[in-house]
Amino acid sequence: MSADLNDFEESIRRQIDAFTKPKKTPAPKPPKPAVSAHRVGYRVKLAVRPRQLALDEVFEYQSSSISKLEAQMEAEKAARKAGYPIIGYLIDIERL
Repeated sequence: MSADLNDFEESIRRQIDAFTKPKKTPAPKPPKPAVSAHRVGYRVKLAVRPRQLALDEVFEYQSSSISKLEAQMEAEKAARKAGYPIIGYLIDIERL
């Protein structure tokens, strides 16, 4: 009977120690940037040309605007600033 009681006390002590002592945890991972937590905006793809007789190239721009039209206008401005004076047409616009 005393052996059973000793075994019971020992198991209770182990459980209490396991509960009260902090466990070793791995080092915390660095937090992800806030931008990836909640994305708002559009990815705009435009057909652009550096000169009149060149082939169309795809210009991709990510806008944080919630308006499709505003995102397209921002993409056109960015394309002109990047050296593409001729904006052909809108290829694709998708939500982030």
